[in-house]
Amino acid sequence: MEKPTLVTGGARSGKSELAERLALRATGRAVYIATAEAYDDEMRARITAHQARRGGQWREMHAPLELVAALDASDGGNGGDPRLVDCLTLWLTNLMLADRDWHAEGEALIAALSRQSAPVVLVTNEVGLGIVPDNALGRAFRDAAGWLNRRVAEVSGTVILVVAGCPIKVKPNDDTF
Repeated sequence: MEKPTLVTGGARSGKSELAERLALRATGRAVYIATAEAYDDEMRARITAHQARRGGQWREMHAPLELVAALDASDGGNGGDPRLVDCLTLWLTNLMLADRDWHAEGEALIAALSRQSAPVVLVTNEVGLGIVPDNALGRAFRDAAGWLNRRVAEVSGTVILVVAGCPIKVKPNDDTF
């Protein structure tokens, strides 16, 4: 069983494009597990742009809340197609807006990642490098995202930080990709 790969970075850093390349590297096809919800025209345009960038080698699943179920359902075992989860911070947002127990859901994700046989690449946003949000919800989200990213990084074999389109391997730190 291969440990997950976590790709993190700031907005528009290139993390999704890198994660897509990593997911396709093994078999040339993969499952794209999308967590985004299109609540407005701008988000619909973002989703459309992401879909247009990807080719026909992707099978898509929509999992705005039920990420663990999507991972389990798409796990084809050893030799199964890799899965790309894009992204954990949108999933966390959905959980918080639905008033779900994000902490318990996060722990369930950690347990699910440990039982996956086919590779998993996860995308997340690094939100803890900026200013302290000026409201309680913003601070709660920042703290929850930091906790979730840390927990997923702990169980991941590889963690990559993307800065201005440049990937930096954080774990393991052996200077190779």
